[in-house]
Amino acid sequence: MPLSNPPSPLAAFATLPDEARLWLLAFDRPVEAALLAPEVEALLSRWRHKGVEYHATWTILEGRILAVAEPTLATQPSGCAIDGMLRGMHQLAGRLNLSLLDPQAVLARLPGGLHAFDRAELEARLADGTLEGATPLLDLTLFNLGDLRQGRLERPLAATWIGRKYLRAVPSA
Repeated sequence: MPLSNPPSPLAAFATLPDEARLWLLAFDRPVEAALLAPEVEALLSRWRHKGVEYHATWTILEGRILAVAEPTLATQPSGCAIDGMLRGMHQLAGRLNLSLLDPQAVLARLPGGLHAFDRAELEARLADGTLEGATPLLDLTLFNLGDLRQGRLERPLAATWIGRKYLRAVPSA
């Protein structure tokens, strides 16, 4: 009997439109979806604000990135509803003895796996060669589900704001 491929983590979002609003929250270490499931399901099932009930779906990417997508907020944005959900996610992480990375952290794919860098570290890590133009970075600022489906989660450092700010063109000989 042939081995089947495991389902794509994006399968959780199969019924949502590309325009669905997306949040990517990175944990400080790998986490099993089964550990998160009861807490995340409970939080998202009660996500409401001013009479609007939200219908979010979630999955784990890269073993440590919680991806939450919700279609209503793409057309009817509510900062208060979003703040409430994010506050709930931070509380959930605390109850499970997990930490969410600072949203300003840069998540790089290095030979030993994913590594988070504070923005203050970037220049030093570029100077010592830990990070270079080809280093894959994960973009936790994707705005909608279509961006994730189109493979925009991971890009080479040179193609990001970091590359534009820190990498200098090498003069030709």
